[in-house]
Amino acid sequence: MTAPANINPAFAVSVHHFTAEGPQPLMREIPEGERYPVGALGPLSEAVRAAHDVSQAPIGIAAQSALSVASLAVQGFADVETLGGDAPLSLFCLTIAESGERKSSCDRLLMKGVRAYERAQAETFRADMAEHEVAREIWQGKRKRLLIEAAGSDKLKATGAEADLRNLGHEPRPPLYPNVTAQEPTFEGLLKLYQIGRPALGLFSDEAGGFIGGHAMNSDNKLKTIAGLSQLWNGDTVNRIRSGDGASDYPGRRLAMHLMVQPVAARPLLADPQASGQGFLARFLITEPPSAIGTRLRRGHDLASDTAISAFTDRLRAILETPLPTGSNPQELTPPRLLLSKDAKELLWRFYEAVEVAQAAGGQMEHVRAYGSKAAEQAARIAGVLTLWADLEAREVTPQAMGWGITLAQFYLGEAKRLAEAGLVSEETAKAERLRKWLADSWPHDDVTPREIVQYGPNSLREAKAAAGPIAALVRAGHLTAMEAGAVIRGSARREAYRITRV
Repeated sequence: MTAPANINPAFAVSVHHFTAEGPQPLMREIPEGERYPVGALGPLSEAVRAAHDVSQAPIGIAAQSALSVASLAVQGFADVETLGGDAPLSLFCLTIAESGERKSSCDRLLMKGVRAYERAQAETFRADMAEHEVAREIWQGKRKRLLIEAAGSDKLKATGAEADLRNLGHEPRPPLYPNVTAQEPTFEGLLKLYQIGRPALGLFSDEAGGFIGGHAMNSDNKLKTIAGLSQLWNGDTVNRIRSGDGASDYPGRRLAMHLMVQPVAARPLLADPQASGQGFLARFLITEPPSAIGTRLRRGHDLASDTAISAFTDRLRAILETPLPTGSNPQELTPPRLLLSKDAKELLWRFYEAVEVAQAAGGQMEHVRAYGSKAAEQAARIAGVLTLWADLEAREVTPQAMGWGITLAQFYLGEAKRLAEAGLVSEETAKAERLRKWLADSWPHDDVTPREIVQYGPNSLREAKAAAGPIAALVRAGHLTAMEAGAVIRGSARREAYRITRV
């Protein structure tokens, strides 16, 4: 059959020069977010700019670090008035950033005061513990002697011993464990620390992938962890029931959190229906700052930045050294109320109303209603944190502080909206993305077999069944091409092997 004579020459040329597209992205590109409103951090803004200057980390990372550290410091000193009752000053922050963004460097700068305080308290704790051991042995010796006398045949002595036993009092309390932050990133580890330590703690990790993908958030523990952490954010009493240990409850406890995590570990969490469905994620202030990698060419930093960080560290130490408001039990907080001024409350009402309207069907915040419903409370919490950081004796949130809180809550709500679509990926897609990154960054060859992926690849793909789906996804997207059966790879004929598309 003769070819049609009326083919457009331009079309013919375009066909002749057609080249296949390269590999397709597995996950949708996320639009860049707004710049972090550093000015709205008020008394924290100088320290944030200084940490950014010294570390050259994205300013959003410095902001998250400073805000979460401030929350850790002041959360025990008041509960802030909101439009629906009082709320703790505890903030949960989640920062998403690639490896190499200097998350750890930035965090170390702003956590110096916490670490110095913990070291000093550890020395005091050792001395106090030695004193306690002596006091406890004396108490136990007295009790043992009195018990023997109370059970003896001399009625007069027995009666006196019984009275002395009643007057002996409780066994001396051990000194509180000095840690301000939990070292073990599990909910059980956190409860153990509440049992022996301070009532106001922090869960801080600059490599939180281990927390998100580890024991605390595995299929057996995830719901328990989510429920427990949510209770602490709410300021509720946490109850713990374990076979063998009986029931324990932890009233008057507070927890601030800052988890820093790489995108590949964050995406499955953002997509997790249990985490989002329980309202757990909506309790977090989440941001994924623009990358600074490739732009950090400045040598040295402004000496004024050292001064600003020192001032932040000094303020942090001063707050940590202030006794927490507790009743008769030093492990149960009894925080006073931090009220909103009349004008501050009016500002908060207006913000609430605007966000409420935006959550209606077809509104800008329709798809992030869980975050929107908590935005006004987040604004009040942030305003309270900034208020007490400036003045620990303050008993009222000013309109200026509320304006800062609202500006920051608006920013975080925008980030939640921006990142929501990135979370709409299946676990299978997330595993495929982990495999793609491992092949690109860690695998030295241009071809690979399923057996090699199972043997050397990401931990989540260490079984042939688990690896099959992600391999198929990479083939469909063009990142892998199936080779002929029997292809010789590293000296052996392989039944199944794939060529890696390097870009």
